[in-house]
Amino acid sequence: MAQLYPWLDELWQEWRDSLDAGRFSNSAILTADYGLGHEQLVDAFSRAVMCSNYASEACGFCHSCQLMNSGSHPDYHIVEPEKEGKSITVEQIRHCNRQAQESSQLAGVRLFVIQPAEAMNESAANALLKTLEEPSSNCMFLLVTHRPSLLLPTITSRCQQWTLAAPNSATISEWIAQQDSVSVPPYAAHINNNSPLKTLAFAKEGEADTYQAIEQQLLQAVVGQGDVMKLAKELSAKPAERLAWLWYLLSDAQKVHFGVDAPFFTPGAAKLAAVVSYTKLYEQAEALGSLIEQLREHTGLNSELLILDWLFKFNEETCL
Repeated sequence: MAQLYPWLDELWQEWRDSLDAGRFSNSAILTADYGLGHEQLVDAFSRAVMCSNYASEACGFCHSCQLMNSGSHPDYHIVEPEKEGKSITVEQIRHCNRQAQESSQLAGVRLFVIQPAEAMNESAANALLKTLEEPSSNCMFLLVTHRPSLLLPTITSRCQQWTLAAPNSATISEWIAQQDSVSVPPYAAHINNNSPLKTLAFAKEGEADTYQAIEQQLLQAVVGQGDVMKLAKELSAKPAERLAWLWYLLSDAQKVHFGVDAPFFTPGAAKLAAVVSYTKLYEQAEALGSLIEQLREHTGLNSELLILDWLFKFNEETCL
């Protein structure tokens, strides 16, 4: 098996122990944020479960392992949206349910990986629920989710819960330095939700310069200076990433108001706290969180206009 990312080791060991002891449930949910490399964990688990010889780690040599290597194991099924951004449909889950009731073609375990589980529409989720309530023998379901709050509580309650924790900023910086001798500023992992892979991409693509430029423009905008239109345009170019950066800046600035400081805080947090009250920072951070969610859910919206409206509210103005 290929070496896992170091921050996956602890959870992988828990999974191995659980598989060895026969405690791993037939229905489980893995919660993992984007950029943590959870795909490696799911792959290692899938190979271990499908292997004919070992309970907690694939041997790599048996017929099942060879089929997994070629991507043609008849008892291993991945259920995911047919197109990016689309739902997992009820037809897909019904097909999955039928396969779950059939006998294993290799007299072993049938494994279904559903990812991302929150992509199931309501009909699909209800269809899966019926199978989870009456699971067939030697059949396992692993649901991978990035947003567990969107799953039906009835599904969540029937599954064993596992969560992949993000490593701390120091661990991420050390790991990134070992990759390509890439150096990252202390705040890089922080504004990327402590995601090692996103932070590595941030460093390689020179996004630190972009962040600092955006931070400086915001600091000017909140005191009525700078080009707000230009800032809104730059933020709307990559709203999911860049608005998240600003959310961390506002969050850090709120903490500064209470005398809290940390080496990984965004560089402009203290300056922002000096010119914007805690109340306004709190209001804008809440509004920004809602805006991020709104743009994520409705991709057709005019992000530049909505961002401009949010920026104007720093000065108690509204965009008409």
